[in-house]
Amino acid sequence: MPVTRHPLRLPRFDAAAIADAVACLTPRDYEILQHLLHHRVLTTHQLQRLFFTTPQPTRRRLGILRNLGMITPYRPWSPTGSYPHHWVLGRAGAELLALRDQTTIKDLGYHPDRSMSVAVSSVRSHQVGVNDFFVNLAHLARHRPDTHLRAWLSEKQCAKIWGDLARPDAYGCWAENGHQIDFFLEHDTGSMTLAKVTGKLASYSDLADTTRIVTPVLFWLPNRTREANLRKLIITTDLPIATAVQTELDDGPAGPCWLPVTAHSDHERMRLADLVNGWPHLTLGQAPEQAATGGDGNAFFDRVLGKEESGR
Repeated sequence: MPVTRHPLRLPRFDAAAIADAVACLTPRDYEILQHLLHHRVLTTHQLQRLFFTTPQPTRRRLGILRNLGMITPYRPWSPTGSYPHHWVLGRAGAELLALRDQTTIKDLGYHPDRSMSVAVSSVRSHQVGVNDFFVNLAHLARHRPDTHLRAWLSEKQCAKIWGDLARPDAYGCWAENGHQIDFFLEHDTGSMTLAKVTGKLASYSDLADTTRIVTPVLFWLPNRTREANLRKLIITTDLPIATAVQTELDDGPAGPCWLPVTAHSDHERMRLADLVNGWPHLTLGQAPEQAATGGDGNAFFDRVLGKEESGR
């Protein structure tokens, strides 16, 4: 699929380049780089909702990071025009994250070719959809003091924790008004047969048996028809499962759009955080907390700038 791509800058850092980059970057910039490392691709609009408020400062800051080689933009081709800018982690950004964490970009899990492979349409649209789910939660949490996105783990991070037992699209932990729920997300685009979708449930049962942690599985579906058909296929299961149709209305995925599969189709839909009460016969566990996104920023700055001073 054709994409418009800008060349990577600063393929290798020397001491001066590192010091210059560190002097330009803010803690928010490191958060942007960390999100792109874990979640592969984010659009300009998604980054604005996560870290900024209005379009102009967003574009200005992303332009600075692009010029530093920290991030790389591309625009997927569309027969009716073009998509907005999509951003992936650049080589220079990966180098700086690896230096901060005192590791290598290989151990960090970064590879430039794999980073750009997300430009393939089927991968891109699914990943952007998964990220949209959590961006909506994070944006709500920025503006509502009674809500908090406590964890957002990518597919890659989940694979490191749970291995081959289960492969969710993401794991999240959402808190609202005193309620909290941990969950695995299955973002459905309609491209897979429902038989294959329901076939994933066996792996979640194996995971619950192995870890002795019962975690709800949430299916985020493209339309009502597909939701109804999926619910018909999930006849008996010990897993806590809920379904919803993708929406940004009424607080989006945090809002009253969820229905446990044990509930009748005309049952009142529940808010995401209230799902914790959707399976009163089960004791829901909590999966591992999300690790901190970075280390001691001041120590990192001191280490880098100290090296630069000694090299002059």
